Amino acid sequence: MGKVIITAALTGNIHTPSMSPYLPLTPKQLIDEAVRCEQAGATAVHIHARDPKDGKPTTDVEIYREILSGIKAKTNLVITPTTGGTATMTPEQRIAVVRELKPEMATFNAGSLNFALYPVVSKIEKFKYPWEKEFLMSTESFIFPNTFTSLKVFCQTMNETQTRPELEVYDVGQITNLAQIMQEGYLKRPLYLQFVLGILGGIPATVENLVFLINTAQKVLGEFQWSVCAAGRNQFPMGVVNMIQGGYMRVGLEDNLYLSKGVLAKSNAEQVEKAIRFAHELGLEIASPDDARSMLQLKGLDKVNF
Repeated sequence: MGKVIITAALTGNIHTPSMSPYLPLTPKQLIDEAVRCEQAGATAVHIHARDPKDGKPTTDVEIYREILSGIKAKTNLVITPTTGGTATMTPEQRIAVVRELKPEMATFNAGSLNFALYPVVSKIEKFKYPWEKEFLMSTESFIFPNTFTSLKVFCQTMNETQTRPELEVYDVGQITNLAQIMQEGYLKRPLYLQFVLGILGGIPATVENLVFLINTAQKVLGEFQWSVCAAGRNQFPMGVVNMIQGGYMRVGLEDNLYLSKGVLAKSNAEQVEKAIRFAHELGLEIASPDDARSMLQLKGLDKVNF
């Protein structure tokens, strides 16, 4: 078995500040978290930006520039910004972070789905900021749009900037979406997939479903490398199973606020350390950032625009 890539997704735009006092919100907090994750042994970090005033998700390219350049200055990590955007943004606006900053890798959502967070509202007694409840409740009627038109826009931009897409697959039909845009010449090899399990609206986080996704992707797409992330308590079990299957693992407060049952993680680095302990128990070696650049054929930090 080869080396394992461990990614830390530092904040996301799913969890809100009221859910954990340890959720990083400001550029400085995100940069500091990335440094801690590298010290803990992480290979890569996945970045969402937030408004430093109130922690609300933002797509401001200059805030992304501050975060990404700060991480680059202090670490050698592979830095993967999101292209998820917000519900009101066009594909061109969502891909702006790639067009402007030209990262080594960026997320690429492989299809549309219901992406619902509203059930957690009943579990929060008091919100820290007024935007949180409205934001969570609005997802009851939200469809996360990733049409073939937008997939092609994203592919074209990533091809132009030499940015490797991290192909986020939330359900099995999205594998055939990727096959279609490959056939049309937009998506290029090598392929790096990330199976996203346990989102309300996507495929449930079970061992059977993970194995099904891997097997289906192998039949439809041929050769690829892959990681897995899973929501909440399924984060570590699915990650361990995926490493056994030959894949990689994502941890981080974007996906799961806890280190163990009832114990909030005080840092993304705590989850990185736990994932690496599991990997070592399986006899696996952790990929360094430069290992990952070679494995995924990334262009290198000297060719980014931040």
